[in-house]
Amino acid sequence: MSIHSTAVVDAKAELDSSVIVGPYAVIKAGVCIDAGTRVEPHAVISGPTKIGKRNLIGSFATVGGDPQDLSYKGEPTELIIGDDNQIREYASIHRGTPDGPGKTIIGSSNLLMAYTHVAHDCKIGNHVILANVATLAGHVEVGDRASIGGLVAVHQFCRIGAFSYIGGVSGISLDVAPYIILAGTRNRTRISGINKIGLKRNGFSRETINKLDQAFKIIFRSPNLLHKDALEQAKRDISDCPEVDYLIDFMEQSKRGVVKRTIED
Repeated sequence: MSIHSTAVVDAKAELDSSVIVGPYAVIKAGVCIDAGTRVEPHAVISGPTKIGKRNLIGSFATVGGDPQDLSYKGEPTELIIGDDNQIREYASIHRGTPDGPGKTIIGSSNLLMAYTHVAHDCKIGNHVILANVATLAGHVEVGDRASIGGLVAVHQFCRIGAFSYIGGVSGISLDVAPYIILAGTRNRTRISGINKIGLKRNGFSRETINKLDQAFKIIFRSPNLLHKDALEQAKRDISDCPEVDYLIDFMEQSKRGVVKRTIED
């Protein structure tokens, strides 16, 4: 184990023998770090926190700290981080709260750039990108391979669908449907269409992209249809496409409402 002489590692922390800990890093009791993970100088990791394999915890990152919630009174909650994540400089990730699921969960192969913030009880999937200073409030869920631009602020309890793309400096107060591109602030948020380039890069077939585009036009650009009627029409008109089924199911399950305005509105 390579632990710099100036680092402070609690005797009750569990580190794999291959973990590297840089100068002045602090690892507190209740932290468990698996093989191949590197903790860079001045990072602070608090527990209970479980960190998987081959992660990078950047300099001055704060990982596993108490939730920023006035109702929190020191109850035991946790943070769970998967494998192959890059958590860059000054990022902050907080544990869950007793009023939520009690845990914050970060999947695998995610990139959290400098100054990003993941609040209590959030759940992030895999291959997600949070650009610099992107901020998730409590209880936010982010689907696989979503991309959230710099300086984006996401309201608590929002859901960000898989393969969606949110442009920088956006304010998100409603759910964001999967597979779409959007940008804007609060009531000015607008959707430009299906994230075709991102879908192509991730191996989606032309047929699937065309079906998603067809569903998008029915759901988002049918001004004469009520929301529920548009979803029903999409179900009838587009069959044998799991991605369209996921899009419709996501929207039907929304509790906050889904961003629907497009740039043509």
